[in-house]
Amino acid sequence: MSEVIAKQSTEANDAQNIKNPGLGWMIAFLFIVSFIGLFSVVPLRKIMIIDFKLIYPSGTATAHLINSFHTPQGAKLAKKQVRALGKFFSFSFLWGFFQWFFTAGDSCGFVNFPTFGLKAYENRFNLKLFIGIAMILGDGLYNFTKVLGHTLFGLYRKLTTKDPRSVLPVGTCSPTPNSSISYDDQRRTQLFLKDEIPTCFAVVGYVGIAIISSATLPHIFPQLKWYYIVVIYLCAPTLAFCNAYGCGLTDWSLAPTYGTLATFTIGAWAGSSHGGVLAGLAACGVMLNIVSTASDLMQDFKTGYMTMASPRSMFVSQVIGTAMGCVISPCVFWLFVKAFHDLGVPGSAYPGPYAAVARNMSILGVEGFSALPKHCLTLCYVFFIGAVVISAIRDAVGKDIAKYIPIPMAMAIPFYLGSYFAIDMCLGSLILFIWGKIDKAKADAFGPAVASGLICGEGIWTLPSSILALAGVQPPICMKFLARKTNAKVDAFLGS
Repeated sequence: MSEVIAKQSTEANDAQNIKNPGLGWMIAFLFIVSFIGLFSVVPLRKIMIIDFKLIYPSGTATAHLINSFHTPQGAKLAKKQVRALGKFFSFSFLWGFFQWFFTAGDSCGFVNFPTFGLKAYENRFNLKLFIGIAMILGDGLYNFTKVLGHTLFGLYRKLTTKDPRSVLPVGTCSPTPNSSISYDDQRRTQLFLKDEIPTCFAVVGYVGIAIISSATLPHIFPQLKWYYIVVIYLCAPTLAFCNAYGCGLTDWSLAPTYGTLATFTIGAWAGSSHGGVLAGLAACGVMLNIVSTASDLMQDFKTGYMTMASPRSMFVSQVIGTAMGCVISPCVFWLFVKAFHDLGVPGSAYPGPYAAVARNMSILGVEGFSALPKHCLTLCYVFFIGAVVISAIRDAVGKDIAKYIPIPMAMAIPFYLGSYFAIDMCLGSLILFIWGKIDKAKADAFGPAVASGLICGEGIWTLPSSILALAGVQPPICMKFLARKTNAKVDAFLGS
């Protein structure tokens, strides 16, 4: 949004498409938009955690750590699980530290290793973002429609039969006893459903905040009209469900993807003559905050479920944490703005490349779908329908066969993050499959702990790497993978 970023492109760099950072309006903006996402998925907590049994690896890792100190039954197993988590956490953290040494420039490091050869690496697909969005929406909307259908059917039965035993899928009654469910899981489910967060509370909270936002956000961003905001809030629960569902499967929040979708939609709607670029970027911020906080809350609900904590307590804690973030994050960013006057300038210590990317995508959205690459929309339609069909097949064939059919949501993530993610997931799945064949009991007991350790170790490394960058410490080596002919040219150039 800033003038520094706008000057880097020749299009839409006029005053109505620029808004420079200010501490006051940034804090106000976050307080207005950050809490509504918490209310959007509260009615779906039972479906996500109990019915779908989504893993939420980060939430599960936190729960394992807490349970290791408080679970009376299986104390030895808990200690072994924590030991395994710590071992693989350390390995993952040190591996991230080792990789950092070789990332001194663009396209440097192990993450750029051409697994399938240099030719394939050079011809990477350039429509991956749009295909990823299409697949995510296809799978997410299918599951949302399925859940909505079950909910409406349950409501219809309850209203027509007056049978107290007929409950909604998001109700609070205990599930049917199942001998295959352990006593601990039965207790977790009972406590999780007992401490109910009323659905009416979530609906009233969502509608109330939506009304406040629709009235106040246009004062911060005049280009973002109130009816744009209303449309965003009408679509947000569906996208929040999609993001929370995908995060439960893979531990990856794809909030930026949904923000990009809002950027294209609102930017194209507003048009270039009415500040469409700034309107699209503001809409991206609104949508991103909604869907990201929704997935964060589900992570907390998973932790609460595993530790037998009150869902209400987890909800209140998330509200408090969100409020703190609304103040702390802008203050930290403001320190960067004041400390580094070349913030966002290419070639500086903090060039902010994603800021330029986001602005250019907003410019693309303002120009309309005609600016998209050839056949892009056709491919999006195909992959959207394919995701819906695959999800329907998974439901139709039963659990025994469905476990061999890929999940479209998980398939879409490599299109967004990169092919390395697909390779990592396939390798991890292969190891877990072999481990399960050799010793199923150990695989079931230690698999989540090992996975959580690997995920958290690499994630935690971003904190010290950021501190190193803030201190001006740069990686000493740039490791690139070149073809033999290219390497010969480089050697000849350096030798001349």
